[in-house]
Amino acid sequence: MPTTKRAAPDACSLLDADHRKVKKMFGDYETLARSKAASAAQKKRDLANEICIELTVHARIEEEIFYPAVRGAIKDTDLLDEAEVEHGTAKGLIAQLEAAVDVDDMFDAKVKVLGEYIDHHVKEERNELFVKARAARGLDLVGMRDRLATRKEELMAELSGAMV
Repeated sequence: MPTTKRAAPDACSLLDADHRKVKKMFGDYETLARSKAASAAQKKRDLANEICIELTVHARIEEEIFYPAVRGAIKDTDLLDEAEVEHGTAKGLIAQLEAAVDVDDMFDAKVKVLGEYIDHHVKEERNELFVKARAARGLDLVGMRDRLATRKEELMAELSGAMV
């Protein structure tokens, strides 16, 4: 009986795991945003901080490692240009959330818009960029996964320490 060979986890797998984690966090935030509990504001602030850290680290590893490698391996780099512009906009919203004094309706709106923006970005990466990266010749996505994971650990430790 033939068996199907599963591809080894690669850089795209690691990045997509980040995507799924953050999507769940945005869903959790949405649930909190509907809550009328007095403790919801602090929980929303804490969760928004976690989302911001996850997205900041994710963007950094993509910008430092993944995007440059893919840019050198594929001909059509329009998707990479768009991804970097999208990162810039997301970073602007993250900065607004980090600077916010009150967890109010505007704070909730910013988290919601950030989530929608990230959802759009993820779909393009998943359906277009990752497909091109996996098809590119000479791009070691399995080896890159290890570099991404190592850098992610470093950045998470750095940012988590800064938030204490």
